[in-house]
Amino acid sequence: MNITVFCSAHRLDKKYTVPAAEFARLLGEGGHTLVWGGSRAGLMGQLADGVKAAGGRLVGISVEFLQHKVYKGADVMVTTPDLAARKAELLAHGDALVVLAGGLGTLDEVTEVLELKKHGMHDKPVVLLDTEGFYAGLRLQLERMDAEGFLPRPLAELVVFARTPAEVLAHLNAHRN
Repeated sequence: MNITVFCSAHRLDKKYTVPAAEFARLLGEGGHTLVWGGSRAGLMGQLADGVKAAGGRLVGISVEFLQHKVYKGADVMVTTPDLAARKAELLAHGDALVVLAGGLGTLDEVTEVLELKKHGMHDKPVVLLDTEGFYAGLRLQLERMDAEGFLPRPLAELVVFARTPAEVLAHLNAHRN
């Protein structure tokens, strides 16, 4: 399965890097392909290293202005002219979408894929790895939107929140079957 992962390109605390490393190992050992932002920096680079070390494939989707941070060991590297095209390529190349800890770019990516899914533009599973409750605030906001009628589809059809890397993979495997 091609699994697109949105996450930070910054160096993060061990509470985020340890679960990301475990997720990378599970992806690689499962024979999956990581589709990611193509960076060697921070959590992105750690994720790519882990998937590659565990035997998985790497498809990077970079952007022209970040070529100085591109990961050199990818099996495939696509370069887009801007961030909007990058998001479209990340969505197009993945069979499923997983979100790890990240900043504004990650938040932008996850809200866009949820908006597109809400409108039926894709039906790929979206799973947030809620490490240390990182996405508790987003979850609360989405639950409120759901409860108060702002979402045309039930929240459970749009996104799943997982506590562990194993839960993420279990959900993706169940969706695939």
